[in-house]
Amino acid sequence: MRDKLRGLLVRLYARRVEGHLDHAQVPKHIGVIMDGNRRWAKASGSSTVHGHRAGAEKIEEFLGWCSETDVEVVTLWLLSTDNFDRPQEELVPLLGIIEDVVRTLAADGRWRVHHVGTLDLLPAQMQTALKEAQEATAHIDGITVNVAIGYGGRQEIADAVRSMLLDAHDKGVPMEDLAESVDIDMIGRHLYTGAQPDPDLVIRTSGEQRLSGFMLWQTAHSEYYFCEVFWPAFRKVDFLRALRDYAARHRRYGG
Repeated sequence: MRDKLRGLLVRLYARRVEGHLDHAQVPKHIGVIMDGNRRWAKASGSSTVHGHRAGAEKIEEFLGWCSETDVEVVTLWLLSTDNFDRPQEELVPLLGIIEDVVRTLAADGRWRVHHVGTLDLLPAQMQTALKEAQEATAHIDGITVNVAIGYGGRQEIADAVRSMLLDAHDKGVPMEDLAESVDIDMIGRHLYTGAQPDPDLVIRTSGEQRLSGFMLWQTAHSEYYFCEVFWPAFRKVDFLRALRDYAARHRRYGG
């Protein structure tokens, strides 16, 4: 009875927060560091794999909230380059869960799926799933969902510089001319996110207050919201609080 009452009060509070939300001040691009799956599983007496599955099941619900509030781009960090160092008994099921997420998002038909990360690091089956998801959703006029899989912030910058150099070489641009023309915008165009807007807001769950290399280049002027809740337990009211907190801030863009 007490849990039902608490749930009702939380839903009523969420409606109140949503009712006072100014959609003109909603971030257009939200990055999410979905942290805490393993700690949530441990706290609930479940296996690590169950924690990852619970985190995966939260994603569609979260994207639904983003659609309701007019968010245009969402970047979900699903797998970092460091995650490949995890034990095989955890990594193999995790890769399978992430592949299921990609296929589910593509099949849903509401979102445009875009991969950010180093494709070559991933198993062949995952690479195929990502390519098929991007092709199948390229025409969709909905939220762009960047799935960061095999992603590392420093690796992205290194890949961007490599791509820029190869592009210049293919066009026959002398090295001296390239050195003269390199600027922030040029490097930005070669990032995984290309011409997309930079994140306005980055949400990290689980209480950790660090970026861990997430979108190092793009988040130079982003606002950050650190939430104590583990990702599988992240609620709509937590999301709305993040938006309310963002709207209350005055963005200075480094000024």
